[in-house]
Amino acid sequence: MRLGATIPNFKTETTQGSIEFYNWQGNSWAIIFSHPADFTPVCTTELGRIAVHQPEFAKRNCKVIAHSVDQLKSHVNWVNDIKSYCLDIPGAFPYPIIADPTRELAVKFDMLTEDQRNDPEAAKTVRALYIIDPNHKVRLSMFYPMSTGRNVDEILRCLDSLQLTDRLKVVATPANWTPGTKVMILPHVSDAEAEKLFPGAVDKVSMPSGVNYVRTTEKY
Repeated sequence: MRLGATIPNFKTETTQGSIEFYNWQGNSWAIIFSHPADFTPVCTTELGRIAVHQPEFAKRNCKVIAHSVDQLKSHVNWVNDIKSYCLDIPGAFPYPIIADPTRELAVKFDMLTEDQRNDPEAAKTVRALYIIDPNHKVRLSMFYPMSTGRNVDEILRCLDSLQLTDRLKVVATPANWTPGTKVMILPHVSDAEAEKLFPGAVDKVSMPSGVNYVRTTEKY
């Protein structure tokens, strides 16, 4: 799934019942993320930490749904382990987990390694993640190997960046940006326009090249 692609609608079974993706997503942002297998240690930490952060995703109008090629019964049984390991999950397990034992969605969403994508016996999904906007467009993707767990703060940071730059189309977020810190004003915005948009709050950085392209602001 390339950036800008429309995520196809699909029907599937989950730990919270049958869903049709577009109906489930509604007018929210959505995150689909895969994990290699149930009853594995790194996946337990990932699903647990995302569950703990569920209120943060909700604040951003974002729904979360997990995926693997395990059976539905396996997911249901595993959820109890996740809740036991991550005792700070508030209340019931907060998001559904897709059961995809036929690998149909894993193949469609390109969640498999190159050497296992055509081997249904060996294949497990990698740690793939897609952030999808309310128009069902893929806006960001992450792919991690099985050996490396994801950082939930980074997922939230990316979601914040996407939502900010959708709202304010004249800025971009720099390396290591976090909400409330400086953003970059895009080069196509003139100095006069920048001053109108951010009166008295534009910082210009002089570069040895003499090209005026680094301007920042904290007032957004």
